[in-house]
Amino acid sequence: MIGQDVLDLGGQVAFVTGAGQGAGRAIALALARHNAGGVAVNDFVAERAGAVVEEIEALGVPALAVPADVGDHQAVVSALGAASTALGPVTLLVNNAGNAGPSTTMGLSPQFWETDPADWERFFRTNLQGVMNCCHAALPEMIKQGKGRVVTIISDAGRIGEARLAAYSAAKAGAAGFMRALAREAGRHGITANAISLSTLEPPLDEEAMAEFLASDRTRAQLSRYVIRRFGRPDDVANMALFLCSDAAAWITGQTYPVNGGYSFTQ
Repeated sequence: MIGQDVLDLGGQVAFVTGAGQGAGRAIALALARHNAGGVAVNDFVAERAGAVVEEIEALGVPALAVPADVGDHQAVVSALGAASTALGPVTLLVNNAGNAGPSTTMGLSPQFWETDPADWERFFRTNLQGVMNCCHAALPEMIKQGKGRVVTIISDAGRIGEARLAAYSAAKAGAAGFMRALAREAGRHGITANAISLSTLEPPLDEEAMAEFLASDRTRAQLSRYVIRRFGRPDDVANMALFLCSDAAAWITGQTYPVNGGYSFTQ
């Protein structure tokens, strides 16, 4: 049919982690706009998750806030259970929660040999263990349904390495490797597993602050490393996540897709 939406999700229910802001919010809204049957909005901050739920419901799509720390396996199991009970079987999982975890901020570390081993945990807990927790909780229902999509947001730090972000790079690389292993295990059940590799996204600033940020020498130097001379935006990520969740990507699995403005071309 002319005009048919090739990205139509056919009423499937999605669970998106770290969806209270930024790329996660954009992903949740994109799935809702393309006929998700419901969207479970996970975030460590309940108020953020609730605000995105209101946006999704305004589109006429059922939604549920499921605040939880993805690094806590039992909390993830409870959140998935609540989503399935309220919205129906979850067959779309987007692992977006990342950075340095729920209670710390992201920033450059010392040289690896100068770091405290105790500091590595915050990166692995969210970026690798959190992904594994969510997949472990979601996959049994996907297998039962005979279909599923798992999309995990990683980073170019994990794909090509990044100085002074060694633990973060390792965690993200681990998540990408886990997606490949999961693709091999779950493919026979109609489940695909892929990763999206990001570079820097624009900070959430107002117009005046953004203009000042973009005019700084540091930002100009950063942008010179991008073939497309801008940082990423949440919708850039959401569009690829939507594609990988749709039937348009039904024969794609075990892959890592760079969405990075040409920051790097290394496989």
